Amino acid sequence: MQKKHSFWAGTVILTAAGLTSRLIGFFYRAFLSQTFGEEGMGIYQLLSPVMALSFSLTAAGIQTAVSKFTASETTTHDYRSSLRILCAGLLLSMPLSAACAWLLYRHAQFIALTFLLEERTAPLLRVFALSIPFCALHSLVNGYFYGVKRAGIPAATQIAEQLARVGSVYLICSYLEAHRQAPGIVCAMIGLTIGECFSTLLSLAAVCLRFLRLSPPPSFSPSFRRPLRRALSLRESLRRILFLAMPLTASRIAVNFLQSIEAVSIPDALVRYGYSHSQALSVYGVLTGMALPLILFPTALVNSACVLLLPVVSEADENGRHGTIRRLVHRSILYCTLFGALCTAGFLLIGRRAGFFLFHSEMAGSFILTLSFICPLLYLSGALSSILHGLGKTGTTFLLNMIVLVSRLFFIFRLVPLIGIQGYLYGLLLTQLLLTGLCILAVCRYTGGKTPPSSIGGEI
Repeated sequence: MQKKHSFWAGTVILTAAGLTSRLIGFFYRAFLSQTFGEEGMGIYQLLSPVMALSFSLTAAGIQTAVSKFTASETTTHDYRSSLRILCAGLLLSMPLSAACAWLLYRHAQFIALTFLLEERTAPLLRVFALSIPFCALHSLVNGYFYGVKRAGIPAATQIAEQLARVGSVYLICSYLEAHRQAPGIVCAMIGLTIGECFSTLLSLAAVCLRFLRLSPPPSFSPSFRRPLRRALSLRESLRRILFLAMPLTASRIAVNFLQSIEAVSIPDALVRYGYSHSQALSVYGVLTGMALPLILFPTALVNSACVLLLPVVSEADENGRHGTIRRLVHRSILYCTLFGALCTAGFLLIGRRAGFFLFHSEMAGSFILTLSFICPLLYLSGALSSILHGLGKTGTTFLLNMIVLVSRLFFIFRLVPLIGIQGYLYGLLLTQLLLTGLCILAVCRYTGGKTPPSSIGGEI
């Protein structure tokens, strides 16, 4: 019952924080679209592939490993061991993030011209490079707190990051306008960096206070064997993290690389359809900076449970409680499908009006109506992927994502030049349906395929 209470309490905390953060970010995007226009949003969104790749390289797989291996602290109360896990993760992540930041800053112009195909992204890349080490450190500390089921700290830092980002961008833009200077989209990237720095400081303070409060006082035994044992334990922690994080990081990099090709290819395919470069960036900005964020807004209610599903499933799998895992699968399918259907109905009713009211764009409303049907598939595949990660089946999720992304690229290269952006929207719907079906088959395979009749009221 205590574990069940911890799971649902963490879910409620993360859900509330996610909704608050998404609400702030949602109106922040509306502010950006009105301040910098559709083309400016398109330029800003072009950086998403680089952001995703840098996070995959420096933190994503290591964060998952830290979350998984610190989950045992809730039962063993071995705080020193969990601290070693976190320190080992930082020893791996921080050099990677520093190297990634240096390379990105040094070669920003080359990346902008050859990879993003837009020279105006170069100054944004240089500013973003400064935030990479802070983002990695913040993510690993959050991974630790997710693992020990203390969702309050990540929730607080998430809200603090958004407030710092939005507040700093608003102040910068206000200052420039007061001095009769037009603010550029680089202001948004400066705000992102400030937000990451602020949330990192809060995360470090929280983890230091936790270990000072929970860890027993150190022993001052003169034995020389104690430092050796600690070094060996740290080496063992590094080995465990590397064993799990390396394939997961490699898969995330490969997936994000394909996603990067997808993102960069959409404006180019729209140009081949007949749009000018400016029009293509505007359509891309409306889709990825306005319509998709609104469609993804309700995922705050699902993502919080998905984040906490990983350590819960991992712990149940290690203890051989397969019935618990099957009940979690059953509930995930049921609740995500029902919630997604409600979201689809809501977007169909108010999507067009919401797009025009929030973004002053009829195009955004049209995209929202088409993308509304993706909601049940999107939420369900996210929950099932988290369950597969908890079971240690990271290779399976990698393979499924690769299949879906390659299929989506087919629609971009073949349909978009023929029928425009609608070709990408149709491809997005069909490939998400494919991913959801494959995730259901994979989860059923690893959990035995049957759910006990008592699953509605069983334990978490």
